[in-house]
Amino acid sequence: MSEQQFSVSVRVRGYETDVQGHLNQSVYLQYAEHARWELFLAAGITQGDLAEAGIGPVVLETTIRYLRELRAGDEVTVGCAFLWSGGKTFRVEQTITRIDGVVAAEVTGVAGILDLRERRLVPDARERVRELSAHHAALGF
Repeated sequence: MSEQQFSVSVRVRGYETDVQGHLNQSVYLQYAEHARWELFLAAGITQGDLAEAGIGPVVLETTIRYLRELRAGDEVTVGCAFLWSGGKTFRVEQTITRIDGVVAAEVTGVAGILDLRERRLVPDARERVRELSAHHAALGF
C-alpha cells in the first residue's frame, strides 16, 4: 500500500457490530467512504462543489482485506490516498488501523469521476478534481 498522509479517526460503535461481537463487514466500506469524503473536504471540495460542476466520484471496484477484528469501543484511523493515473480512473488505497498500530483492514479500489449529464466517466479524472481543489497537496497533486 502507498503512504497515506491523510487519515480520519473513528470509534467503533456497538450498533455496528454483528452477533460475533466484531465490526460488521459492511461498516468497513462506510468507514472507507467517510474517509474519502473527508479527504475531498480537506482539499477544499464539498459535495455541493461537485454537484455544481456537474460531476461526482464513483466507485468502480472495491476489495477489502480483513486482517484483524475490530470490536465496539476500538479506536481506529482510516487512511486514504488517491493514486492518479491521468486517465478516466484512479486507484484508492485505504488502511484501517487500530490505535495500537495493528492494521485491521486494507481497502483498495478503482474510482472515476462521472459527468452527471452525460453519465460517462470524464476523460481525465485527475484534472477535473484538480480544477476544483483549493489544497492540491491533500489529493496528491
